[in-house]
Amino acid sequence: MTRSRLLLWSLAAGLLLTVVQLAMAVGLLAPEGTLSDRYSTLVQHDSYWFMNIVDRGYQTIVPPIDHKVMEVSNVAFFPAYPAIAALFRYGFHIDTDTALLISAQLAAWGFWSYFFLFCKRWDVSPALQICGALLILAHPAAFFLVAGYSESLFLMALLGFIYWSTAEASSAKILAAAHGILMSATRIVGIVCAAFPVVCSLFQTGWRGLIEPRRWLREHRSAIGMTLVAGCGAMGFFVYSQLCWGHWDIYMLTQAAGWGIIPDYLAVFKPSNYRWLVPGLDNPTEASQLSMTLGAVLLVGIALCELLPSIRRRAGLPIRAGIYFCAAAIYYLSVSGVACVNMESMLRYEFAVHALIVLAFLNFLRQFRTPPMVVRAFGIGAVALFTAAGLCVQGWYVWNFTRGNWVA
Repeated sequence: MTRSRLLLWSLAAGLLLTVVQLAMAVGLLAPEGTLSDRYSTLVQHDSYWFMNIVDRGYQTIVPPIDHKVMEVSNVAFFPAYPAIAALFRYGFHIDTDTALLISAQLAAWGFWSYFFLFCKRWDVSPALQICGALLILAHPAAFFLVAGYSESLFLMALLGFIYWSTAEASSAKILAAAHGILMSATRIVGIVCAAFPVVCSLFQTGWRGLIEPRRWLREHRSAIGMTLVAGCGAMGFFVYSQLCWGHWDIYMLTQAAGWGIIPDYLAVFKPSNYRWLVPGLDNPTEASQLSMTLGAVLLVGIALCELLPSIRRRAGLPIRAGIYFCAAAIYYLSVSGVACVNMESMLRYEFAVHALIVLAFLNFLRQFRTPPMVVRAFGIGAVALFTAAGLCVQGWYVWNFTRGNWVA
């Protein structure tokens, strides 16, 4: 398959899945009304804060107000998503909520397209591609990809950063840098994910080079440079905050004052934070608590697969290690941030971890020979069962979300 046909195929597959997600949310589960009204129900909760930023820009008092009032202190979200929405809002003279949704859904298209581009680069079989896509699509929080939230933009930028930083094309480094800057300007965890090239380089050349720091810096200067450039999105936001309000950390101050977010960086090591209860469908906080536990199980499980001598595979390990690093960083920082609020929203944050692990696991599985029919049938059955259960739960959450109820 030529490069252009590969790109077109990936774009078409990504568009199909994005349309499927929209059809499920808007066509099947949104409240009764006109198509425009049903579509606008994907704007809820945090979306209104993004709308406020698009319409008014960043505004706050110092110190920030001690409760959630967006008209007083709205510097509680990173700038990339509202900035892109503002380009659509003022460039095409459309409503702010529509601009937010278009931005998120174009990013969702980009996320799915990069997923299939990775599959084609790694020569993943069509059956595994379908299973991987279903495993991501069926996550209970996957609908946030097409809602007025920044999930899709962050994941698109992250996958694009990983894709281009491991490519060999002449323009790849420029594209990787652009995606990296966008990534770190979308979510604070993007600063840590920017270290992906360094982690890959470490696994390619080994850890012994760290004994000689100067030599190590010379050998890895390209990866280090890419990491520094990728972090410039967040750094620009911090510089802007310092110049405007005299506090580079006004984002953290607003989160602490309005949302009560006081990070607990030891939260992942506290057994009391791991809950095994079966969540009630009417209790999204319990679902977020369970997702924190399942996220840890997923990370431990994938580590065992990579370490067990009988099944571990060396080929592709550097890029998988980089992806695992990003997944672990997102998980760790998310848990640290929401531990003080009973893991609220962890279901949504864990979705990014889930998507990254599925992607890396496809790279791992592609190296095995085609298994016996019984094994394949069992795997397909397990994926089908997870997909059915996940879509049922997701449907319930979409039904509630589009009616203004809190989900994650």
